Amino acid sequence: MLAKIRLTGDHVYSVTIEGNEVLTMDEKSAHVCILRSGALHIRDGSEPQITMQQGDVLLLPHSPRTLKVAAGPDRTEVVICRFWFDASSFEAMVFALPSTILIPREEAAAWSEGILHFMLLETGNTHPGGALMVSRLIDLVVIRILRTWVHQKAASGWLKALSDPRIARALKAIHETPGRQWSINTLAEMAGMSRSNFCERFNTLVSRPPLRYQNEWRLSLAKSMLLQGHSRVGEVGYAVGYESEAAFSRAYKSFFGCSPRDDNARALEEERQ
Repeated sequence: MLAKIRLTGDHVYSVTIEGNEVLTMDEKSAHVCILRSGALHIRDGSEPQITMQQGDVLLLPHSPRTLKVAAGPDRTEVVICRFWFDASSFEAMVFALPSTILIPREEAAAWSEGILHFMLLETGNTHPGGALMVSRLIDLVVIRILRTWVHQKAASGWLKALSDPRIARALKAIHETPGRQWSINTLAEMAGMSRSNFCERFNTLVSRPPLRYQNEWRLSLAKSMLLQGHSRVGEVGYAVGYESEAAFSRAYKSFFGCSPRDDNARALEEERQ
């Protein structure tokens, strides 16, 4: 699954903010933050506040527009890596990731300090290939964060379920062929389990029944396609396994709270701007 990651990073920069000052980031991008000094408080709506200490590494796989990120009482310095997941590879899977993934210093220091030094050197490098080097380094950092997160057993959803080889086979099938109407019996057979044991194990690891997960995966993939603004609603619905545009639109609105046409129109409007 990690091999499917494709991302583009375009900027690494250091920011110093005063005590209690709010940190602003590009709302259309994902970010990695590495704290060099001070503290950062991250709040996402009603979720519990996360506090980032010196040396911690934070992955923000989604747009930070719903987050409030502010310094602690002292001056704070943070290095920010800006990137985005390429639409052709990992973007749909990002919907399954939480808004924040925090790797504490004791888990990150062995690799983050060295690669941070290298990234900052490349950022100031005007030689040909510098931008490519920065992008590849951010790529490595994101993969390392996800690998550490799973190793800590902090992962949830499909990432956690990949630790079970049998359930992983069923997930791989759902991910790779979203347009197929999978049945419980077929998925259980693929996992080498009885129907009841498969459903129980899948639900325990993924926190939802197999067919519900399949439907949410299809809709998340469809949202990715629509937000690219290059596909018609009916074509997207058919690509992810819906037999009619009406059925796709009903399912999409029920899950996301807006119609697929709304998301498609918003993406087209953002492109024009």
